[in-house]
Amino acid sequence: MSTGLSGGNKMKVLQINTVCGTGSTGRIAADIHKMLIEQGHESVIAYGRGTANNCDNTIKIGNNLDFYAHALKTRILDKHGFGSKNATRKFIERVKNYNPDIIHLHNVHGYYINIDLLFSFLKEYNKTIVWTLHDCWAFTGHCSYFDYANCYKWETHCQKCPEKKSYPTSIFLDNSYDNFEKKKKLFTGLKNMTLVTPSQWLANLVKRSFLKEYSLKVINNGIDLAVFKPTPSVFRKKYGLDNTFIILGVASEWTRRKGLEYFIELSKMLNEQKVIVLVGLSKKQIKDLPKNIIGITRTNSTKELAEIYTASDIFFNPTLEDNFPTTNLEALACGTPVITFNTGGSVETIDNSTGNIVEKGDLQKVKQIIQRMKIEGKEKYSKYCIARAKNYYDKNKKFQEYIELYEKEVANDLKL
Repeated sequence: MSTGLSGGNKMKVLQINTVCGTGSTGRIAADIHKMLIEQGHESVIAYGRGTANNCDNTIKIGNNLDFYAHALKTRILDKHGFGSKNATRKFIERVKNYNPDIIHLHNVHGYYINIDLLFSFLKEYNKTIVWTLHDCWAFTGHCSYFDYANCYKWETHCQKCPEKKSYPTSIFLDNSYDNFEKKKKLFTGLKNMTLVTPSQWLANLVKRSFLKEYSLKVINNGIDLAVFKPTPSVFRKKYGLDNTFIILGVASEWTRRKGLEYFIELSKMLNEQKVIVLVGLSKKQIKDLPKNIIGITRTNSTKELAEIYTASDIFFNPTLEDNFPTTNLEALACGTPVITFNTGGSVETIDNSTGNIVEKGDLQKVKQIIQRMKIEGKEKYSKYCIARAKNYYDKNKKFQEYIELYEKEVANDLKL
């Protein structure tokens, strides 16, 4: 394999993701980019949606028209990943011009790239590929998560999808059988590809899927410990909560799988000394909340988020489907213990000294734990929460693992 390596260990890396510098996956890509630049490597992020944040070297794939056409194809024909042909062809030419040593894929779903063209090109291009799976979309015929439907057809062959209406939503046709066939053909058979998952839970699923032929590495998500740390503020005073026990929930978007309904139910079980604070709600969702839930719209200020985590007594994550939620990590880093449903990789983020795991939907148990933790006091958990975040979830340590993986894979290719 030919490589653009020069000057010893200098690498050229191209990352591909739906977004750049925003959302959990976009921030991961931007953080890896920053580390690469700091270490003297070349780095570019290609993205399809929104504007690029925290990255000065990017390639935009397609435009708004491409996005809407791809979304329409998904809604009507259930052919997500098979739009954006012209945008992808143009992008491939730019990849050839850049000639990277490593191509690092993140989410290749999100209405911005054609997986048929992309993976056909990658097989011919014969470069080192790292693909981080942030959800299950790569090995199903439609959905990005299947826990809610308790559907395991992907282990044999997807068809008659019970999650057709979930992201990426199809209103009319169910094309899951054909999607599964095409994904299996496209995503298998790459000679130089390594898969990465943020959780052991997802790694175990991959081993049961048609992607099991690839070498697989678990690299947990990391967070910025310079931002997410105990951060005093006037948050309690601002909302009149000085002597109130605060149960916090945070999501970038409160969809069905994030468990908003469980907070509504839990609010009916709490006395006046306890209140729920939810961050990331839409204005419409806030309007419909009961009186003992304080709703806050999404904040792009990580410092403000750290202040809210710090002010809270417990972080409750009633997620129904999740890979390795960074919200859990952020809460821990701010010294706040976590209660989570027994879901996906969410349970891997905590241990007995930093939180509690509850079976899905068992709000009576959640209520008991909240009452016990209120009596015990947050201080019993805080130092263990902070220590766990420092030991396991420092983004500088986590994303360095990616760079070490790149170097190892490029070195292996040079031996061929």
